[in-house]
Amino acid sequence: MALFEPVSIGTLRLPNRTVRSATMEYLSDEDGRPLDELSEMYCALAQGGVGLIIAGHAYVHPSGRCRVQMSGMHDDALIPDWAALVERVHEAGGRIAAQLNHGGRQCDPEAVDGALLAPSPIALNDESPRPQELSERQIEDLIRAFGDAAGRAKEAGFDAVQIHAAHGYLINCFNSPATNWRRDAWGGTFPGRARFLEQVALAVRDAVGTGYPVLIKLGCVDFVRDGLTEDDGVEIIRHLADMGLDGVEISGGIGGGSTRTGIRAPADEAYFLPIARKARYATDLPIVLVGGLRSREVMERVLDEGSADLISMCRPLIREPELVNRMHEGQPAATCISCNKCWPLSGELGISCHYVAPEDT
Repeated sequence: MALFEPVSIGTLRLPNRTVRSATMEYLSDEDGRPLDELSEMYCALAQGGVGLIIAGHAYVHPSGRCRVQMSGMHDDALIPDWAALVERVHEAGGRIAAQLNHGGRQCDPEAVDGALLAPSPIALNDESPRPQELSERQIEDLIRAFGDAAGRAKEAGFDAVQIHAAHGYLINCFNSPATNWRRDAWGGTFPGRARFLEQVALAVRDAVGTGYPVLIKLGCVDFVRDGLTEDDGVEIIRHLADMGLDGVEISGGIGGGSTRTGIRAPADEAYFLPIARKARYATDLPIVLVGGLRSREVMERVLDEGSADLISMCRPLIREPELVNRMHEGQPAATCISCNKCWPLSGELGISCHYVAPEDT
């Protein structure tokens, strides 16, 4: 029953060990303001028993907006809207963290004014525009933007913040030798590439003060040529506590390689577990494991062996917001088949499950 035992991340006490992993919900307006439908989505997750809801990534600076419908945490004017959302989640019995991000070279050009920004001018692929290499001043401005955004999240009442440093977004691109070719103090060596993450973490900690939970979603392996390896990711994890962080969610993949389809058996689940096992020897921080977890059997096994302290899911909770309660009542596994067709159809508002089971047809 480890899945339903309480656990703490820093000063944040959670009723169970389940986490809703963040995604982009496409439920904010053109200014980044959360819509009522986003509040309803999070309230459903809270009522469904999720221990910690991590809200979909919010951009910390206008240059880091991935899509027009992406949530924002870049402007003080948004604080009242977020405060109202957080209050509703708390009234529903939930706990919620804000995820802070800058999209870097993966932003939709139509969602930002000006060039895409990145550590080095390396395009995502042949069809993508070449980004502009960040100047020293721009780097320092963005570090400050992460700190300011964290301060807004705390003021709005979020229970924690999570720094997004995975999936090919800006911080991940600084960390990775495949995307950071700089030869100044922000690249060139392992410590140089990790400097941006370190400075962002310190800025966030300065903004929220001691005692406020700060987590990170860390891309530990890139799955691309010359990218971060598992050992590189574990080495970053080794230093997270010194950066003032309270917990790490382990993930990986640049340019769409972060999720897998066809997860139909326990053997297909927990595909980042090997990294978590290595990380367990590198840190005493709580480890949050994401990556294809679908069955209670596998979740309990991971927790029992001690490789992770919390279990994180996203796609299963899009299909079944009440999944945690259902599992507590005996449901053995999620009904999500990992088809990865969660994204809005033409004219549709927000993410939803588009899979129709044969018995439902």
